[in-house]
Amino acid sequence: MPVNENLAQYSDFAFKSAFVIYVLAVLLIMASYASMRTKAVTAKDRARELVGVAAGEGEPAPAGTDGGTGADPDEPSGVKGAARPLQERLANMGFSLTVLGVLLHLASMVLRGFATERMPLGNMYEFVSMACLVGAAVAVCTLRAQSKRPLLAFVLVPVVILMFVAGTVLYATAAPVVPALQSYWLPIHVTIICIGSGIFLVSGVASMLFLFRIRFPKGEEADTRAGRFAAKLPDAQYLDRLAYKTVVFGFPIFGIGVICGAIWAEAAWGRFWGWDPKETVSFIAWIVYAAYLHARATAGWRDTKAAWINVAGFVAMLFNLFIINMVVSGLHSYAGLT
Repeated sequence: MPVNENLAQYSDFAFKSAFVIYVLAVLLIMASYASMRTKAVTAKDRARELVGVAAGEGEPAPAGTDGGTGADPDEPSGVKGAARPLQERLANMGFSLTVLGVLLHLASMVLRGFATERMPLGNMYEFVSMACLVGAAVAVCTLRAQSKRPLLAFVLVPVVILMFVAGTVLYATAAPVVPALQSYWLPIHVTIICIGSGIFLVSGVASMLFLFRIRFPKGEEADTRAGRFAAKLPDAQYLDRLAYKTVVFGFPIFGIGVICGAIWAEAAWGRFWGWDPKETVSFIAWIVYAAYLHARATAGWRDTKAAWINVAGFVAMLFNLFIINMVVSGLHSYAGLT
């Protein structure tokens, strides 16, 4: 079937624009994150104030200062200074840019589909792009609260990296799919897998942040670079709940995708399951996430052990995406690479 080159070019332009917008959003949100004052430092400064007042040194210096300059953005009363308004403005701009990036990213996929007159999931470039789109969209929905917007940067960083790899190493020009993929199961099976993969991306990032945050309990952060960084994160319980809820939502979706793949395999190759490398690693990833949900509900495994299992599942997904598709040959070798 013919390819509409104009729409294909518009799709590529929208993809590149979305990539640039995501990068700008990361920079703004990181700047917002950096402008936050840590509670560990605030507690120390307040202690200094009390010592100064007890010693009769006069009026206490403004909260969150060293030597009486600046202001504490976490203090609910008093003069706040410029830190909190600047932080909120940067976070809001980053969030708005992320929404714009998601819309441009979606336009890229829609235009690609119209250009090729098929579901744009026929090669690794399109698959990775769709998974990144889902991951960014899920992050926007789950982290839309003002206090949680700085976490968007941690999801957008892997999204930006994956999009860069997709747009360079994995890029494939718009073209009809190979005959083996010309089936109505393509939009069903691959779309569901993409949705599950995008949700697992958010979950994996949340578990990695949880493993870092739990080393520095809230209110007990050390006055070190790592401690100050951890103090800016939400409490470990929130990160753990975010990881758990996203896996609860993504696990059955991914499982349905695997089942649809088995049905497609029976129609295409005459068997539901043949232990092809792609099938095998997908099943392993599904088992790992099932183990995470079980561990999350088991006493003694709910904290770091369960989180490490979730991270292992995310690594299995990345292994399945890159190593299996690009290194190991099998019946699912439709990367579109030359």
